[in-house]
Amino acid sequence: MDETLPDVRDFRLSADLVAPLRKGLPGVAVQTITAITAEVPAYKKAFTGVMGATIEKAVQAALNTFLNLVSRAPGSDARSPLAPALQAAYALGRGEARSGRSLDALLAAYRVGARVSWRELAAISVAAGQPAPTIAHFAELVFAYIDELSAASVAGHADELAKSGRARRRHLELLAQTLAAGEPSHVATAAAERAEWTPPQTLTAVLVPERAARPVADLLDPRTLQVAEAGPDLPETSLLLVPDAHGPSRAHLLRLLAGRGAIAGPARPWLRVRESLTRAVRVSRLGLGASGTAAVDTEDHLLTLVVTADCQALADLRERVLAPLAEEREATAAKLVETLRSWLLHQGRREDVAAELFVHPQTVRYRMSRLRELYGDRLRDPQWLLLLTVALATGERAAGAPRGEA
Repeated sequence: MDETLPDVRDFRLSADLVAPLRKGLPGVAVQTITAITAEVPAYKKAFTGVMGATIEKAVQAALNTFLNLVSRAPGSDARSPLAPALQAAYALGRGEARSGRSLDALLAAYRVGARVSWRELAAISVAAGQPAPTIAHFAELVFAYIDELSAASVAGHADELAKSGRARRRHLELLAQTLAAGEPSHVATAAAERAEWTPPQTLTAVLVPERAARPVADLLDPRTLQVAEAGPDLPETSLLLVPDAHGPSRAHLLRLLAGRGAIAGPARPWLRVRESLTRAVRVSRLGLGASGTAAVDTEDHLLTLVVTADCQALADLRERVLAPLAEEREATAAKLVETLRSWLLHQGRREDVAAELFVHPQTVRYRMSRLRELYGDRLRDPQWLLLLTVALATGERAAGAPRGEA
């Protein structure tokens, strides 16, 4: 409450001063609401129809409470008549928050209400022949009373926002967990409705270190959902579900994620975002693209994801196609595998192979001669070339691949 205003609890008026004011209250309430409607646009619709009549009664009741307060018997407790008015003002503040109206509109309504109600009450007092000092002091009391009601409404507004904000954040967290778990569509849709969250066309799963989750989320679409812990096997990692980061928007997302240690899965219809998360998790487990400042785009690693979908099958395939190298020394076998992979990728262009491996073309010729000795006609068999290409696609030697003695 403004320290320059008197405490309305400490002042009383005689019954003969209050009587004409009480008689004029209905007209004062009408004038007050008319002014608020005209000067505070946010309340224009609220004051129409049945709601307008209800608010008019509430304004009249608040003014009547004020008159009861300042005309109470000597020695009586001021809290008794004031408490209901403060409770009503607090409830009004909460209701305004639930209706989505701002605190600015509420405070503006109080300012207009204080000015107009004082003007009308003062006019009644003047007509009743009250002296100027009494009217001036009475003005201070009116503004002190409105200030108390205003403070109570502000508190109610703030409390409701805090409460509803906490509840909505919790609903959003539950929605994110529901989507990440791949729950049935009707469960996810119901969770979205509870969270008052408008579903986007797509969602993209993004894994980020916990320390970067909040700064990154602040850069993204406000509808972005967050799971604090992406999973038990992803320590200190958070999950963000980013709306509509598909098509041209994906490049913008990757730029925002640069330098954050993030892994971005593919965009998927929002009810299928579990697929995006699964892919991002696989890339994380494989350690793909973990170095550098650019964000990891799982779409850059589709080949590796495909050929490593069944790791045991890939290991068996590599063991089969590399069996001809089993008797070679380990170092020699490694160079031959490296050369064979490059030869397959460059479709036998010796100069390109030499450039990639930083060796002389004659070295490539020697190694390929040795490989032809070991593989024979299989290096001309399309089926064998396919098997070799897939087995060596990742450029890594699987565990258990054949090795010769050093």
